[in-house]
Amino acid sequence: MSESNRGSDRQVEIFMEGMADITPDVPPSFEELEEAALEVMDEKAYGYVAGGAGGERTISHNRDAFSEWRLWPRMLRDFSERDLSVELFGTEFSVPVLLAPIGVQSIIHEEGELGTARAASNLDVPLVASSAASHTMEDMADELGDTPGWFQLYWSSNDDVAKSFVRRAEEAGYEALVVTLDNNILGWRERDISDAYLPFLDGEGVANYFADGAFRDLCDAPPEENELPAIRTFIDIFGDASLTFDDLEWLCEFADIPVVVKGVLHPQDAVECVDRGAEGVIVSNHGGRQVDNAVPAIDALPHVIEALDGEDVPVLFDSGIRRGADALIALALGADAVQLGRPYAYGLAIDGQDGVEAVVKNFLADLDLTLGLIGYDDVSDVDREAVIRAAELQDGP
Repeated sequence: MSESNRGSDRQVEIFMEGMADITPDVPPSFEELEEAALEVMDEKAYGYVAGGAGGERTISHNRDAFSEWRLWPRMLRDFSERDLSVELFGTEFSVPVLLAPIGVQSIIHEEGELGTARAASNLDVPLVASSAASHTMEDMADELGDTPGWFQLYWSSNDDVAKSFVRRAEEAGYEALVVTLDNNILGWRERDISDAYLPFLDGEGVANYFADGAFRDLCDAPPEENELPAIRTFIDIFGDASLTFDDLEWLCEFADIPVVVKGVLHPQDAVECVDRGAEGVIVSNHGGRQVDNAVPAIDALPHVIEALDGEDVPVLFDSGIRRGADALIALALGADAVQLGRPYAYGLAIDGQDGVEAVVKNFLADLDLTLGLIGYDDVSDVDREAVIRAAELQDGP
């Protein structure tokens, strides 16, 4: 799918509205976007979304690590027709961007995940639906329609619930299973601890569980009749710290759709996951939410790419993507696509579905324009020649 003026059209749209003294309700700047979201969100909810593990150094590391790379523009290359499409698992995506799985979106805006899914559908941007959603995976799939969707699995310690989630995702039409490996127990998040706040205890983000037959079999009474014991059951079976590569191998054999592992940073782990049957890898440190002072995801990416050299598996990236230039750096370092997270959550907070659409439109416009300005007309052609480490510049081209 080629859209030659995606970015330019977005600019013209905004500038034309400016002639009528209409300026964007959703800030194009991430920093201003975050500030605007803080103004409209409940303080505890904002802390839950914005916060990270410990001293939140990993969040800072993720951003600082991007500054160590520079895009290296090339001139006089025809980029009048630009193509942002990529292919993953035999499906063509109109853009190399997926909306990352973010749970408990009802604490962000009353539309929750359904607003996000509708925005993704309107823009034909793939979405990864979270296990910990405030709406069921089936309802989200209905809103997505023909837009590609993947389902993110938080691997329950109860085998029947885990199996049920996989089968439900397949029956709902999700095209891949994204298994999060780095959240089998919750990290130490100081903002949430200070607020003594965990939204699941308020019955938020548990829709997939309360609607699940295997989960309901664990409850003495239907969750809608006696919520508190059901919430306790959810807490008890949410994650499984005992999982090993043998379990991953079993899951890859059990699932009828490709299994993509998320939360991989070490190259040896990436190789082992693929050897055990994973068909895709997402390099991620959970946006800094799990381990304080961890390796920045963008620094881990080249090592994972090198380790998987020769393996025919897509590698995706998230953790720290804020602007189009960030996405291009990740693509240049070997990622096949990226995931966008907190920015669209803040757009949801500000204006529901319309806010998500505004954020994603702005992000894609930035990506499209920057792609051309660094001398490329096809996002699939962006490679290591498009970037250089800042420290290497002193040596010259």
